[in-house]
Amino acid sequence: MSGRQGAKPVIHAFAGGKLDRRAELRQTRAPRAVVKLAGDRAVVTGQEEGVLKLALFSEEAGPEAVHLGVEEDGTQVMADRIREEPLPEGCQLIDLRSLAMQGLIGTAELSLLAQARSLLFWHERHGFCANCGARTTLMDAGYRRDCASCKAQHFPRTDPVVIMTVSGPEGVLLGRGHGFLPRVYSALAGFMEPGESIEEAALREIFEETGIKALEVRYHSSQPWPFPSSLMIGCLARCEGGCIRIDESELEDARWFARSELVAMLAGTHEGGLKVPRPAAIAYHLIKAAVEEM
Repeated sequence: MSGRQGAKPVIHAFAGGKLDRRAELRQTRAPRAVVKLAGDRAVVTGQEEGVLKLALFSEEAGPEAVHLGVEEDGTQVMADRIREEPLPEGCQLIDLRSLAMQGLIGTAELSLLAQARSLLFWHERHGFCANCGARTTLMDAGYRRDCASCKAQHFPRTDPVVIMTVSGPEGVLLGRGHGFLPRVYSALAGFMEPGESIEEAALREIFEETGIKALEVRYHSSQPWPFPSSLMIGCLARCEGGCIRIDESELEDARWFARSELVAMLAGTHEGGLKVPRPAAIAYHLIKAAVEEM
């Protein structure tokens, strides 16, 4: 699977973090700053030049706090769940999707929140051993849980998802999921299965969802997606066209789009009001790349 030669790396929402994540730094004693979340919502504070700032707390982190990394000045950044309310004056809770889609917070802070959300969610659901059912204990500053009963060790996982546009003689193939916002069409996507390569997963998902047999899959870029803990692996696929047969359990609709129509959708000027996902989503950039190659 080949990538685009000489292409400038794409930094998507939830990527581009600046913290030093080296494992050997997790146990060092240093000043700490704690990021706090409540589910998908993060504590942020007042705007500076129209951008929100992440609220950082200096108090001692709780027993289930996780280590995110170390800043350039040596400060350890931790993440913890909110344990007391109300919030301090000037602070508010805003969900991560809004922070990303509306560009309300900086790239590095958004990446930090993606890491925090994914880790905290994993710990919330792995308090008991999958091997014997006994209670587990947080270890390695949040990057492992140990079972004292059967000695099993459990590590956080990221779920890989392939997401791809498909180009053919009829144009670019896009689909609509059942839960999409009105008039939005996007790239096809699906979870990778055990023992499957990225290429195989992309080809399978395209065929399962639309009945189209793609012939080529190329890597484009990737995006962490912390809902709850996925990695979107963006690809560009090609095919010889064909009749679309959608899997109605997966898609509401799928169709071919001509270049002129996609250009209008990307610009938000489509006469029929059709849209593509916002630039914070990797799908937007895959569609844009497919248009540029047409």
